[in-house]
Amino acid sequence: MHKSPLNTAPLRVLIIGAGFGGLGLAIQLQKAGIGDFLILEKGAQVGGTWRDNTYPGAACDVPSHLYSYSFEPKSDWSRKFAPQAEIFAYQQHCADKYGLLPQIRFNTEVASAEFDEAAGLWRVLTSDGETFSAQALVSACGQLNRPAYPRLPGMEQFRGEVFHSARWNHAYDLRGKRVAVVGTGASAIQFVPAIAPEVAQLHLFQRSAAYVIPKPDRAYKPWELAVMRRFPALQKVDRLLKYIQHESRVLAFSVFPSLMKVMRGAFARHLARGIADPQLRAKLTPDYPLGCKRILISNDYYPALARANVEVVNDGIREVTANGVVTEDGRERPVDAIIYGTGFAATDFLAPMHITGRGGLDLNQAWRAGAEAYLGISVSGFPNLFILYGPNTNLGHNSIIYMLESQFRYVVGCLRELRDQGLRAMELKPEVQRRFNQDLHKRVQHTVWEQGCTSWYKTAEGKNTNNWPGFTFTYRQYTRRPELADYECTR
Repeated sequence: MHKSPLNTAPLRVLIIGAGFGGLGLAIQLQKAGIGDFLILEKGAQVGGTWRDNTYPGAACDVPSHLYSYSFEPKSDWSRKFAPQAEIFAYQQHCADKYGLLPQIRFNTEVASAEFDEAAGLWRVLTSDGETFSAQALVSACGQLNRPAYPRLPGMEQFRGEVFHSARWNHAYDLRGKRVAVVGTGASAIQFVPAIAPEVAQLHLFQRSAAYVIPKPDRAYKPWELAVMRRFPALQKVDRLLKYIQHESRVLAFSVFPSLMKVMRGAFARHLARGIADPQLRAKLTPDYPLGCKRILISNDYYPALARANVEVVNDGIREVTANGVVTEDGRERPVDAIIYGTGFAATDFLAPMHITGRGGLDLNQAWRAGAEAYLGISVSGFPNLFILYGPNTNLGHNSIIYMLESQFRYVVGCLRELRDQGLRAMELKPEVQRRFNQDLHKRVQHTVWEQGCTSWYKTAEGKNTNNWPGFTFTYRQYTRRPELADYECTR
């Protein structure tokens, strides 16, 4: 498409982001007969987090049959838990099959969006000065798209190689190098086993130990793939069984947190099998309740940490020098490279975009006490703005694709109301948002996430802005259709 400073014809829908959220919604808009939409994507390809995270060993921790659209099943996943390259290829397949590419503007990053009350339109400005207008604006940016970097004193003087796992430098050869890895989260437990055999020395700096349990992963056998191709209904059955199995875990996360003690036994056995050294086992035993932070799954993480060339460091980092990392005890470890496995700025929804709603209301200001929305989708003061994978719609137990599909139905329902009722704007009533979030945070208080630990689920002040504290089928019931009574409607 030709770029112009001002795109004057208003669109019906403008979507920000071409990951699982943006692509899936676009497909559902097509099916609903709403073809007047455009996706703005800051990257050069579709894929979102699965385009960006190409580190060695990158894979999903949700079974592949669950981690794909229900309306676009894939019968030839190579493994029970899909590797990154296959998920990325699946997203590209979806964009191609449904003819979405002509309606995506790549390398187009949104800088700001402002609601024009007089016109009833969102005015969207990109970082290179283009302007777009649309009746409805949908954020499909997700929660895991902006890498979080720790502030380490002296970082600027380090003379070696530095990168984040989500921005992996494949041009840098790690073989024979001394490497510091900062962080022990979901990315680190995948790439550490992949690089440990190649590097000369690996120092793993751990702020707090993670609970790691076995990953029930294996390659699908050729006959299994053939049967699933021949009888597609079998994959649907497998998907349903996996959904029920994962959904039952809510009982331990949200209803009866004491049930986590049963899972703790599986963790202890897994740790004992992988780590023979009692001192190292003690370092790798968390000091908080199971489930309070994200539970990780891996079969090769503990064996990698037991290698002679791997050291787990529990002392905090005091500073970085030109040639290494100094811990609180004053010891300096010389390294050639520092890799951050420190996750994402998950609680900074929609950042760094500047979003302005009705009456000049700034979204960052509205969310100064922590992000909140109604159903994670609509925010009072921001007419015709809809958020996918928004506040409190992340999961600790099941597939986010299921949540996204619930949100697709709700957002398409809102867009249909705008069209069919001849509405200019739908703005969530503040009391609806307030009631919903009061009830939600009452339920959050009884979950395992509130048992005394800090995690990426929470803001610095301790507010859980990320996780849904209940069953996903309950969320689907809540989002089955929009209630116009929840909104101030302008004709």
